[in-house]
Amino acid sequence: MKIGTSHCDITPRVGVEMAGFGPFLNRHSIGVRSPLMAKALALEVNGDRLLVINCELCGLVEEFCDRVAAGIRERLPELAPERILICCTHTHSGPTTYSSIGWGEKDPVYTELLPGQLIELGIRAWERLEPVEMSYGKAPCEHIGLNREREQDAPPLEVALDPEWRSKAPGFTDTEVQVLKFTRPDGSVAAFTAYFGCHPVVCCQLSRYFHGDFPALALATLEQEFPGAAGIFLQGAQGDVNSCVVHKPEAESLRALDVIAARFAVSVRAALAAAEPVAVPGIAAVRRRVEFTPRRTYRPEELDAMIAGQRAKLHAPGARETDWATGMAMVTVLALERMRAKLAADPNYRTRVFLGGVRLGTVELLTTPLEIMQMIKNEVTAAAAAEHPMVLGLCHGCRGYAPDREIVARDLASGDGYTTDVVPLILGELPYLDIHSELAAALLEIDAELNR
Repeated sequence: MKIGTSHCDITPRVGVEMAGFGPFLNRHSIGVRSPLMAKALALEVNGDRLLVINCELCGLVEEFCDRVAAGIRERLPELAPERILICCTHTHSGPTTYSSIGWGEKDPVYTELLPGQLIELGIRAWERLEPVEMSYGKAPCEHIGLNREREQDAPPLEVALDPEWRSKAPGFTDTEVQVLKFTRPDGSVAAFTAYFGCHPVVCCQLSRYFHGDFPALALATLEQEFPGAAGIFLQGAQGDVNSCVVHKPEAESLRALDVIAARFAVSVRAALAAAEPVAVPGIAAVRRRVEFTPRRTYRPEELDAMIAGQRAKLHAPGARETDWATGMAMVTVLALERMRAKLAADPNYRTRVFLGGVRLGTVELLTTPLEIMQMIKNEVTAAAAAEHPMVLGLCHGCRGYAPDREIVARDLASGDGYTTDVVPLILGELPYLDIHSELAAALLEIDAELNR
């Protein structure tokens, strides 16, 4: 096996609007706590190739990823589309780079220049191939994530920072970190990846500094311990998992950030120390387009009536632009108008995404552009044929939540549909009928194909 790595700073200029936590918060950056990085990992095994580009960003749209992949393939035509993996860590302390409504505006200059940076990043990685051995390891990581759908979100700071803190719903969080370690013949570490499912939201809507949140800080620390190594965070099933510190004032968040990053670094360090060699005879890769069934569609007159209802809220006596309800009414108007245009162009519109898979010996990466709930991941990994399956989110796009069936049933019963209705809407998608079953089945079909 040979690998090559490269990295570049993709931090925008100060003042660019940041991602998440809308509606219309106008959360503009005021400084840089640590640079946002993009990293590339090129792999070659017996003529099989794979390129992974990972960005410390909240998410990227599919069209953007296509543009980057096309630019790379112009110079490396032997790289098939399924062998170019572009993914994000999902930090909420970076710029807006995906197509949500009201959850931060994309900066046109930044998003125009970024593809060129990533294309050059990928090409440089191929120019630096060197022989390595791959190892796989894992270690406990029980003191970072909590399932916000099944336990109290945002516990008091002194509770979350207690060294003995643990999730009360460990079956619905990641409780271990999994790593790949790439070691040179002289024993030095050339690169490593760390796979873990958790929203990087130690710093939230009240924080305005650019940084990659706890995963980036942890891996930067470990890179110093392994000089010359590139550390890449692979985001897992984090749809319903927050960090234990979340939604705190800026000063408290920044203080906690170092603590949570240190916790993650300890777990990754242990996993790297425990890693055992894995034979990798080749690299198998699959990608396919999958369509999800919507819970319902809308007639044009229904959408018009819904838009009129939301506009009435906007113009109601006492409505203020700083109120959450007013902002959400505006988000809903814009989202419904977007959906009306989509359905006018295609009355049978469905959400269609690329799912993929990569197999490296006993290790398998199943990739999606979704924020997957832990229950779906648990179901997939329990049934997968691969010995070490990992389900990744935020790959080749950013298409919102993939809620599990329990959350959908609860939201429908309560009428509170943020996860199941609002998030699809702000991303211009229809609510799903049963994405849990359809996504799990599609990923397991890819797993079966990779393990024939």
